[in-house]
Amino acid sequence: MRTMQELLAFAAALVTFRLAGRLAARWRGRRTPELAAWAFALLAYALACAALAWGAAAGWDARVFRVYYLFGGLLSAPLLGIGSLLLARRHWAVTVGNLYTSAAVGVAIAMPVTHAIHGHGIPAAQSHLDFFPARILALIGNSLGTLAVVSVALLTIRRRPLGNTLIVLGVATAATGSALGGLGAGGTAAFLAIGAVLLYAGFVAPQSVAIRTKVTKFTNSATFRSS
Repeated sequence: MRTMQELLAFAAALVTFRLAGRLAARWRGRRTPELAAWAFALLAYALACAALAWGAAAGWDARVFRVYYLFGGLLSAPLLGIGSLLLARRHWAVTVGNLYTSAAVGVAIAMPVTHAIHGHGIPAAQSHLDFFPARILALIGNSLGTLAVVSVALLTIRRRPLGNTLIVLGVATAATGSALGGLGAGGTAAFLAIGAVLLYAGFVAPQSVAIRTKVTKFTNSATFRSS
């Protein structure tokens, strides 16, 4: 059973690293700021999956937990939110993202781990971290990041119906996997991998089915008049 959980965790890490790399390649081609933020978000997501895989296979300790908490608990959702704000042309989000990321890295390095961490089960943050600053920073960052993703997706859903729906589903799937600690490493990894696939598909989905439909109707109308 544990071997299956380890394999699922490593598979999730490989999938998310691959998707992060493909999104980074798209950013290199287009140089749009939202793609850069989303690429960093998926990279953080991938590193969290890698820490999860390491903990499932070799056992958790404070170092692995710090990596998992930094990239999974502190950075993934906020960076997704930054990307959504940049998509909405909120350029001040770059400054906010840089400040938040610096604070998150500092907290992850300095936060005291109150109890020894061992075993192969995913450590619960409330059992090992003080509420301030680590857990409250994660609560604020994840709440605001998720709010930004969902809000921008809903506001622009007519322009990107497929992509935005997939992004919201991806965020919901990843959040479900993180929240249900009883799933174990394998179950959590499976949810995270599915969430990463949905997010990537949402980021690269065609801009709008509606726009293509209007263009087709216009073309057909023009053809009819000319004939």
